[in-house]
Amino acid sequence: MRIPAQSVSTAIRDDIVSGVFRRGERLAEEQLARRYGVSRVPVREALRTLEAEGFVVTRRHAGACVAEPTEQDAVDLLEVRALLEPLGAARAAVRRTEAHLKVLRGLVRLAQDRARRGQGEDLRAFGGWFQETLAHASGSPGLTALLTQLRHRIAWMYVVEPSAGSVESWAERGAIVDAVARGDADRARALSAAHAARTMGAHRLRTPDPAVVSQHAVNTRSARH
Repeated sequence: MRIPAQSVSTAIRDDIVSGVFRRGERLAEEQLARRYGVSRVPVREALRTLEAEGFVVTRRHAGACVAEPTEQDAVDLLEVRALLEPLGAARAAVRRTEAHLKVLRGLVRLAQDRARRGQGEDLRAFGGWFQETLAHASGSPGLTALLTQLRHRIAWMYVVEPSAGSVESWAERGAIVDAVARGDADRARALSAAHAARTMGAHRLRTPDPAVVSQHAVNTRSARH
């Protein structure tokens, strides 16, 4: 059975975000094919997808490499998220289904309970699940895709402080769900914007591996000569 390029894209993206492949590291098709147990064809397609998403760049004499975003690139992502998430919340207030509400309320209830118990480590994934569900509730596949890309790239570039998963933070998310449930698009948009602005300060840039940066500099100088 042929493994689709989308699955390979997901696997490579997850490995980039988790740090298995570090910034500036070369991504050889043959090695990737062996790692994921596929042919080079889906790997090649996956790399093109990831390049469009900003995770991969193609360099002369080196081929595909993990991208090395600048600090300004990272700041821009948070600003774009602060614009798009409120739009998604407003649309969700109009287009959501009861199934979406059930999942959103369940996530808030579980997260608040764990936050009160001080189980911050268990909450790392809850915020992502919440935003993913809220994005799907917007009923806009294009917007959902953009928000998903933003979430992945932000997770790659930033570490989020534990305070972002506090009881207060989840109370804010609960208020967004209440507005969505009432169909109040303006209120959902305003609450989502305020939440995005407040949590922006909890993001800290990840520090690139100095060894990788030095090695890339050496490789770049070698390629020039």
